[in-house]
Amino acid sequence: MATLNLSSVLEHRARLTPERVAVVCGSQQLTYAELDAQAHRVAAGLHAIGIRAGDHVALSCPNLPLFPVAYFGILKAGAAVVPLNVLLKPREIAYHLRDSGAKAVIAFDGTPELPIADMVKAACAEAKCPHFIPVPSGLGGLMRDNPTFHPARREPHDTAVILYTSGTTGRPKGAELTHSNMVLNAMSSHDMFRPAFDGGTAQNTALVTLPLFHSTAQTCLMNAGLYGGFRLVLLPRFEPGAVLDAFARERIGLWIGVPTMYWALLQHARSTRADVSQVAASLRLCVSGGAPMPAQVLRDFEQTFGVRILEGYGLSETAPVVSFNQLERPTKPGTVGLPIFGVEIRCVDEHDVPQPPGQRGEVVVRGPNVMKGYYENPDATADAKRGGWFRTGDIGQFDDDGYLSIVDRKKDMILRGGFNVYPREIEEVLMTHPSVAQAAVVGVPDERLGEEVRAFVVRKPGHAVDETELIAWTREQLASYKYPRSIEFRDTLPMTATGKVLKRELR
Repeated sequence: MATLNLSSVLEHRARLTPERVAVVCGSQQLTYAELDAQAHRVAAGLHAIGIRAGDHVALSCPNLPLFPVAYFGILKAGAAVVPLNVLLKPREIAYHLRDSGAKAVIAFDGTPELPIADMVKAACAEAKCPHFIPVPSGLGGLMRDNPTFHPARREPHDTAVILYTSGTTGRPKGAELTHSNMVLNAMSSHDMFRPAFDGGTAQNTALVTLPLFHSTAQTCLMNAGLYGGFRLVLLPRFEPGAVLDAFARERIGLWIGVPTMYWALLQHARSTRADVSQVAASLRLCVSGGAPMPAQVLRDFEQTFGVRILEGYGLSETAPVVSFNQLERPTKPGTVGLPIFGVEIRCVDEHDVPQPPGQRGEVVVRGPNVMKGYYENPDATADAKRGGWFRTGDIGQFDDDGYLSIVDRKKDMILRGGFNVYPREIEEVLMTHPSVAQAAVVGVPDERLGEEVRAFVVRKPGHAVDETELIAWTREQLASYKYPRSIEFRDTLPMTATGKVLKRELR
């Protein structure tokens, strides 16, 4: 296989330390050899149903060992992985399947509260996706022992993963990340974290609470961890008490979370008066991303748990890491650190002129982490990569030491608890309600989540839908992190002369 095939991060470690435990989830565990062998059998099974190099296979699964088994099985088959957010509803899933041209979708069975496979099956039928593969019942049936099957050769520039994001229009776009993008970003992440750990032969352990369908968990935990021979402890869902128990029981050395998770752990530890001495004894490094970390939360967590927190910055389109506060340099709270290896960052004005330290500009990025483009969307790709630099849509500034701060956003995106929420998508759903004439969605400050989703609605004449009814309706149409928690009804919305809603007035 080509040197930079993403599956090599698992295959190489399986050759070096085959008996070392790779993944743990409750009573389940897989060694590196077992994980690699199961992924190989999945690849052979996908090949048997007609999946070939260059095809796309979607994956909907929470943080279970099934995720890396299926993920690397798809890669070994030569296909690109299309990870799906497990909170998406059938309408949203169907769009992702159609847009990505997925030829198969592997879906975890789910729970009564979250029937993932049922929702994916309905979406699969709507999108006319040829193969629906339920897990765990279907994965065993999918696996093949085929001694003549060999993983498909892929080149560094071939697509490995398609991560869905959105622009200001709210229409999700698939960021095509190459094998080179993903492997190099995983290696850079591992190299940044490595100084916090012993240089000896002892195995290090990381806790995975961020969802593996998210770019940070994939690159900075799963792929970087497997590359470095870590033991990955998976938690299917974040719950503060369970996380603190796992910290102590599993002797966790590395943890990556979003600021709301740090806030929740602090509140739980304080309210229960938990003894965190065992946690502090094993934790070597914590990492935060997804949203700015409140300085007081950072200081309180570091003091309580006796561990250093590093903040970083990245996007789905950049595989994802762009910059980081790094161990060899002082941490500057409120900044996202320095560019990582091989990456260039500028803050530019509207004429693409780089701004000096202290001056704000749009953050643009160039390097081996930048996506190939948006899948089958050449116009959006050309716009995002004008002049050879990826336009992030974020506003930042450097200080005199080269540390980057993200100070604002050009886009209307709402950052709710580390999840990107795009107002236009919610507005379009609201507009399909028979009682809604106009809708505008904005983010409002929230102490716990950073931002919360709020909608402003103009009713159609003669209609009397109320807030409770409309919120309940949107909850059925949208993933749980997207639907508005409050709705204000107005007679009119503030408009510009050209008919655009003045969202700054609503905020």
